[in-house]
Amino acid sequence: MAEKKEKKIIDADTGLEVKAGSKKKPVSSTGAPMHEAAPVGNAKGLRIGAVILWVLALVFEVLALLVVLGKVDLKFMSELAQLIVFLVLDFVCVVIGSQLWKKANHIDPASEKNPTKFWLWNNMGVLVSTVAFIPFVIVLLSSKDTDKKTKAIGTVVAVIALMIAGVSSYDFNPVSAEQLDAAVEAISDDVYWTRFGHVYHTHDDCQALNQSEELTYGTVEQAIAANRTRLCAFCAKRDDITGVVTDDANVDELIDAITEAGSAD
Repeated sequence: MAEKKEKKIIDADTGLEVKAGSKKKPVSSTGAPMHEAAPVGNAKGLRIGAVILWVLALVFEVLALLVVLGKVDLKFMSELAQLIVFLVLDFVCVVIGSQLWKKANHIDPASEKNPTKFWLWNNMGVLVSTVAFIPFVIVLLSSKDTDKKTKAIGTVVAVIALMIAGVSSYDFNPVSAEQLDAAVEAISDDVYWTRFGHVYHTHDDCQALNQSEELTYGTVEQAIAANRTRLCAFCAKRDDITGVVTDDANVDELIDAITEAGSAD
């Protein structure tokens, strides 16, 4: 891997170079304020936290099932209210656990050489979402002692929770160990990304960042851990970087369009 180059960072207020360890806020080459990325974190700790939350989610589902079966009855709440409370707690634990699991996968991803583990690791949150709500819906609909209103509302709440939890748990930008290694090998300098973007850039003056009000900078590992899993296609072409996952932009066509628009002005 190439040695990391010394990079000058300019303070947003004074316009002077920021020294290492300074708390002053730097700006990019285009004048956008920048802040340093958070530490990558510990994948093992995140996975343990996710599993604990998922276990709690299943406990809340069991409590909801016991309410349906008449085994649990909180006298100060109606049956429907009890079901909704336990389902909401179930939902919260599933979603937060899935976010922790996805972040852990971006820090320490599975290898594509083991397709089964790779698929399982990247879909664990969706599987847990299914287990956390489907059994409840089946038992509720088959219960003969539950009134129609409770069945209808309880089922709707559970199905909506399942859909939201499933979508939020799905990783739309999965990373493999091979992809992470390739990015780290190809890029040794800091990279940059925006608050809501899904790609990282090797240049803070990339044309795709012209309208950005604020940037985050850090290592490529920090970018991927922050769910910026693809390299900007403009930056890849500019640096002649290959073998790294990039966004789907057709760079040549976009560059031609930008050039033509500039010529017209």
